[in-house]
Amino acid sequence: MNYYTDSVNKLIEKLSKLPGIGGKSAQRLAFYIINSPVENVMALSEAMLDVKKKIKYCSVCSNFSDTDVCNLCSSSNRDKKIIMVVESPQDMAAYERTNEFKGLYHILHGLISPMNNVGPNDLKIKQLLDRIQNGQTQEVILATNSTVEGEATAMYISKLIKPLGVKTTRIAYGIPIGADLQYADEVTLSKALEGRREF
Repeated sequence: MNYYTDSVNKLIEKLSKLPGIGGKSAQRLAFYIINSPVENVMALSEAMLDVKKKIKYCSVCSNFSDTDVCNLCSSSNRDKKIIMVVESPQDMAAYERTNEFKGLYHILHGLISPMNNVGPNDLKIKQLLDRIQNGQTQEVILATNSTVEGEATAMYISKLIKPLGVKTTRIAYGIPIGADLQYADEVTLSKALEGRREF
């Protein structure tokens, strides 16, 4: 049974297609929009249209940018000899929040996943290889997730980079700070051991 008008139902339906938004959340968002001042709704819709019109891939790292080269790639404060390869802009932002990494990034926009029909040509791997061959890259850090897809993607990329004579490293995975070893699974424990360093 339809409790709402066609326009409200349409809004709820469109909102429910957003990632992480179920039917109830979509309904809450729809009523928030309905009860908001027209100026706020207009500003939201303009921001969404603006981002769709202006955002493109950075010509260097494939991050989202509204200029040809993004802020990180054009910064003189970044170490241009090191590239960290990540799956998504969200992963890049997570590393940036640590304030530890001072090199450049390369964003793949996905992982190799045959089950989801995603192959190497669907990712920004060719652009990464072009960067390495054309620049002064000394190290590539593979920072994909420790999932089957993430490991497969890292392995595939490392095999392509090896003949280029560039050092290739993989981020270590292990025990989160504050966690008890007894509750960690075997894969996490083995990755922690594998990624050990001198203390």
